[in-house]
Order: sequence, then C-alpha cells, then structure tokens
Amino acid sequence: MTARVPAIADGKAKPPRTGSKLGSLLWLQGLSCGALATLATPTAVVAGILLAPGLLSVVMDQAPGKPTARSVMLFGLAATVQPLATLWRTGHHMGTALDIAGDSTVLATAWAAQGGAWLLCELTPLIITLSIEAVSRSRAARLRAARAAYEEQWGLPPEGQQAAEG
Repeated sequence: MTARVPAIADGKAKPPRTGSKLGSLLWLQGLSCGALATLATPTAVVAGILLAPGLLSVVMDQAPGKPTARSVMLFGLAATVQPLATLWRTGHHMGTALDIAGDSTVLATAWAAQGGAWLLCELTPLIITLSIEAVSRSRAARLRAARAAYEEQWGLPPEGQQAAEG
C-alpha cells in the first residue's frame, strides 16, 4: 500500500504558509507602537514607565495565552488610567508627563498593582491545591470514622484484620 501524492496543477509544490498571521500581527503592533511614540510621546512615556512591569511580564510569560501577563497588564492599566487622564486634562505636555511619571505615589501605586497581580497569579494555584487537599483529607477522615462506626455497629472486624484473614 503506497501513500497517495496529491496532484499539483503546475508541477511545483508550494511551500506551506506558516506564521503569516503572527508576522502580520507583530508588524501591526510595531507600527502602532511607533505611531504612539511619535504622535503621543507624553502618553507613551507615562504608559511605558507605569506599565514597565506589565511589559516585562508580557516578554517573560511563556505560557500559552500569557495568562499571568494579561492579569498583570489589566491591573497595571487600571492603575494607569487616572495618571493618563490627568495628563490629558492638563495639556498633554512632556514636562507634565515626566512630573506624573516621576511622582513616587503614582509610580508605587501602578507597580504595586502589577506586583499584586503577579503575586495573585502565582499564589492562587497553590491556595486552590491546598484547599482541595484539605477538603479531601477532611472527607477521608469522616469516611474512616463512619466506617469504624459501622464496623462496631455490625460487629465486623476492623479493616486491617479483615485483609489479613482473607
């Protein structure tokens, strides 16, 4: 039995297209980032400084879908809305942008929000695992107690003795 080779109309095989959507998306992201830096430099400066931990998490997160990076960026964007609104209301000048980005309270709030999101993403699976294990241990203890009560009530030998006799 041989494998069937598909017929090609012009006699030449075309190379498979891989990554064309990814390349286009990456190109489009670069273009929009360049446009933001050129047309709205003060906004880009404030967003870049306040969202630095989030941008780092986007680069470092290797999981499919980047769940940790998405959470960190969401928390960072929530903390960045007010400083950006202040920048836009006060004239959108580079001096104002540097004042806002250099304010230790604003910077600490944005970075702490992103750090909290990262910590939450790291600790949540551990907390869920520990709680599931605690529930299962509690249930196993309740079942062992019920089994011991039934053994005594029905006059059955304990579990260990039953296996040794059988």
